[in-house]
Parts: sequence; C-alpha cells; structure tokens
Amino acid sequence: MTKRDLRLIQVVIIAVVSLAYAGFKNMPFLKEAAAKDELCLVERVVDGDTLKLSDKRRVRLIGVDTPEVHYSDKLVRDAKRTKRDIASIQEMGKKASDFTNKLCGGKKVRLEFDVEKRDRYKRLLAYVYLEDGTFINAKLIEEGYAQVMTIPPNVKYADYFLKLQKEAREGNKGLWGAPDGL
Repeated sequence: MTKRDLRLIQVVIIAVVSLAYAGFKNMPFLKEAAAKDELCLVERVVDGDTLKLSDKRRVRLIGVDTPEVHYSDKLVRDAKRTKRDIASIQEMGKKASDFTNKLCGGKKVRLEFDVEKRDRYKRLLAYVYLEDGTFINAKLIEEGYAQVMTIPPNVKYADYFLKLQKEAREGNKGLWGAPDGL
C-alpha cells in the first residue's frame, strides 16, 4: 500500500466519522443532551416563566413563578377572586412577561437542566442563561418579577432564589412594589 492509498483511507475515515457525528447530533433523542452546551434562540416569550425556542421546544423556567397573563382555571381557582382581582393579576403578569421578553426575547440562551427534564405538559425544565452569563431565572426574582416556586427534585438553586426574593420584597422591587404585591 502506498502513502497515497493510506492518505485516501484516512480522508475517507474522517469523512465517514464526520457525517455520522452530524447525523447523530440532529437526532431528536440527542437534542436535549446537546442543548446544555449549545446556544438556542428564544423565538418568543410565552409568558413571564415560559419560553418558546426557535426549534419549537417550550422551556419552563425552573424555580420561578410569574403571575398569569392568560385567563385560565389556574387564575380563577380561588372562588373569592373578583373580576378586578383577576384583571390585576393579569396586568402584573403582563409586566413580568414584558420584563422576560426584554431580557431574552430574540436572544440566544444556554439551558442548564436539573434532576427532572420535563414537566407534565412536556415542556423542558431549565435554568436559562444569556450568552453573557446573565442567569434569567435569578434575574426575574432579583428584579421582583417572579416569586420562588420550588418543586422537588429540581431544587439546585432554591436557597439562592429565596435570598434574592427576600431582597426584592424588602426593596419593593418590580411587582413587590405594586399595591397588592405578587
């Protein structure tokens, strides 16, 4: 075998391995594993704590809860709520949603997962970071646009989030400064 033949074999092997890697990388079962290291584009902010990525996946931010924007059973569960209460909650939800949109709408983000990767609605559960390292989940709480919602086993940053929430409340930040608070 000549040096030229060996070089040709090397080129073919490299090409086959590269094609195989590219094919595997695009397979659905590996998308979530790759997401941790990849940047994803936020196509749309659904509400204050839910994002839709350009690849059509929905992401629910772990550890935070923002007021509801859309009329739903969750919004009216408490029979004591009046139409005025519901409108007030929706207005606060709009402010939280606008804040989230300003923060990450149309931007690239990196996802970090905890123990459970999906919720009962099949949304990805993630901690979300901007390219510059801004921690979206924490920023929402820090600025008073979300409150802590811990659902075990996804509790990696629960203590940190509680600290940020306490500071936001004491500082009347964001929605904590609203007449009825969060």
